Amino acid sequence: MSPAERDLDRLLAALEPRLRPGGYVFTRVAAPPAGVRPVVTVAEDEALTVVCAQDEADAAGLPYDYVAAWITLRVHSALDAVGLTHAVSGALAEAGLPCNVVAGYHHDHLFVPAAEGPRAVGLLRALADRAAAAAPGEAGR
Repeated sequence: MSPAERDLDRLLAALEPRLRPGGYVFTRVAAPPAGVRPVVTVAEDEALTVVCAQDEADAAGLPYDYVAAWITLRVHSALDAVGLTHAVSGALAEAGLPCNVVAGYHHDHLFVPAAEGPRAVGLLRALADRAAAAAPGEAGR
């Protein structure tokens, strides 16, 4: 894998958004029950927030009120890169789409309303295309 990218123009040009199949939900638990494989966990004062596949939450009887599509930005972004979250969430916000962003070690992950996943990917690809056109030859670095 290439080193983590910090340059915002190169990050945007190389976004490569990938929509993962299925629906994902945010729920809260004391500990993930059997059969639930969290894709994200956040330890909050009130409870452990778990993001997991909707079918796993349903099978475990976990409550939720939001079903999301999961988009992974395939560009290897540095954890200290400046502006990526702002640019991506801003592009989606301009289109009226809410977005929950989670940073992993290698990639950023976006959770948008389930029915809007394909539209969000299209908007992100357009953002990447604009960035690549503005700086020819930079996307492959």
